[in-house]
Amino acid sequence: MDVQRILSFLSEITANNNRDWFLEHKKEYLACRKEFEAGVEQAILAISAFDASVSHITPKDACFRFNRDIRFSSDKSPYKNHFGAYISAKGKKSLHAGYYIHLQPGRCLLSAGAYWLPTNILTACRNEIMVNIDEWRKYVEDGKFVRYFGYVNEGFWHENEISPKGFGLEHLKTCPKDFPKDFPFLDYLRMKDYACWHVVEADLFNGDGWLKTMSDMFKTTLPMMKFTNRVIDDYE
Repeated sequence: MDVQRILSFLSEITANNNRDWFLEHKKEYLACRKEFEAGVEQAILAISAFDASVSHITPKDACFRFNRDIRFSSDKSPYKNHFGAYISAKGKKSLHAGYYIHLQPGRCLLSAGAYWLPTNILTACRNEIMVNIDEWRKYVEDGKFVRYFGYVNEGFWHENEISPKGFGLEHLKTCPKDFPKDFPFLDYLRMKDYACWHVVEADLFNGDGWLKTMSDMFKTTLPMMKFTNRVIDDYE
C-alpha cells in the first residue's frame, strides 16, 4: 500500500475540497482508492487468521464512501479528508463490533469495537457488563489491552483532536438511568460505546510489516468484542 501517495492526495483535497478540483484529479483519487483497497484486502486476510468471522468480507464491504453526507452538517465540504474501512463480519453498516483502519494526514489510527449503539442495545450491554464484571475486567484491564488502548475514560476523541490512545469515545456524565449509582465500576456503565483506538505513524504502513502490528493490536481486542457482540447480535 503506497501510503505516502494516499496521504499526499488527502492533504491536497483537504486544501482544495471542492467538486471542480476533485473532478480534475479524479484519476489520482481512483489510483489512491485502489491502493487503499489493496491494503484493506491484506488486512482482512491477516485478521481472518485469528478471527475467521471476517474471512468472507471484501474491501467493498468494508471501505466507506469518500463523499460526505452534508445534509445536516454546517460544513458543506463535499469530500472527506481521510480513507476509512470498517472490517466487521456483518458489514460496515452493521452494529456488530469490528476493526477500523483510518488513514488521514497527521492522524492515522487503528481502532476496534462497537460504535453508535442505540439506547436499547447500550442498556443490554451495560446489564451484561454489570452481571459479568469480572469477565469484562479480565478483557479490558489486561496488560496488553491497556498498553495499546489505555483504561476507560483515559483518552478522548473529538472532531479535530484525538489522544494517542483511548477506550470509549463518549461517556455519560452521570450514572445511566435505572442502574445502581454505587456500582464500584461505574465508568464501564457510563460508556456510550465500546470502541478503542491507537494512533499510529503513517510510516507504519510502508511495506507489509504493518500487518503484524495491526494483527497484534486487533487480536488483543477480540475478547472484548466477542463479549459485546453476544449482546449486539441478539438485536441484529
